[in-house]
Amino acid sequence: MPTPEPRITRSVDASAWSPPLPEASGFDHLVVETPGLHTHVAAIGEGEPVVLLHGFPKHWWQWHAVAPVIAASGYRVICPDLRGAGWTVADDPRVDRETRLRDLLALFDVLHIERAHLVSHDMGVITAMQLTYDHPERVRTAVQLSVPPGFFTFSPKLAPGFRHLPQFIWHRPGTSLRGVFSEAYVARPISEAAVDAHLAPMRRPDIDGAVRPLTRGMILPEAMRMMRGVYRRRRLTVPTLVVLGRRDHPWTEELMGRICRNPERYADRVEFAYVDDAAHFITDDAPAAVADLALDWFERAA
Repeated sequence: MPTPEPRITRSVDASAWSPPLPEASGFDHLVVETPGLHTHVAAIGEGEPVVLLHGFPKHWWQWHAVAPVIAASGYRVICPDLRGAGWTVADDPRVDRETRLRDLLALFDVLHIERAHLVSHDMGVITAMQLTYDHPERVRTAVQLSVPPGFFTFSPKLAPGFRHLPQFIWHRPGTSLRGVFSEAYVARPISEAAVDAHLAPMRRPDIDGAVRPLTRGMILPEAMRMMRGVYRRRRLTVPTLVVLGRRDHPWTEELMGRICRNPERYADRVEFAYVDDAAHFITDDAPAAVADLALDWFERAA
């Protein structure tokens, strides 16, 4: 059977999606069809491309307060729902370490993106980091949120930073993930409406069923590579800004200074920034600060 040609279809009515998309003004909603995958993409603005890769358990709407600010500065901001999240539909539920990387490269090709600025958070950083190391020619600058650079040195003091993983490794379909948005991960309470928006796609069995494959097939293998020092034996050539919330424990500025000593040994250009009154879900706590830091980095580092 012939492989279908990659193509883009447009959906203008957000309420036509199931479940309905959360409200966010100014976005176009597209479906990009590549072999085996139907990727939902929310896009806003015109100009040089900026690709935003969401964390977990989130999707394009994570950027609803960030993307318009970036777009207003003259950029085309593209927010895909990565495989296993949001309103993207995959024909095959299996996931390996680089599945999302292959998806992203196919998306770039269909959207005719030669190079883009890249902003990522949480689980999205894994795919962003793979792209910056393996295909640096496709990335102008990178901003990674709430995750240390791949060349960090593991310390036992980091163990609390992985306390959330067991519930994802052993996730049972139908189990609520509302606890992820507890005070351990945010600096200020997230409204029930916002939590509902983040978790809306979990009502789909395929998205709920993707939690374990993503954790076991992608997160754990990549985490083990970082701990074994794979990225300390490679060179990061893409200018990268690492942004963390000062209330995101245990990723404190002091500990980051210890586990990321001498970054010039591993990267051409990497800087660290810290946001007050923000924790792990930094785009919920401080979306304006995230947008400002990203725009400043695009200008300084491109």
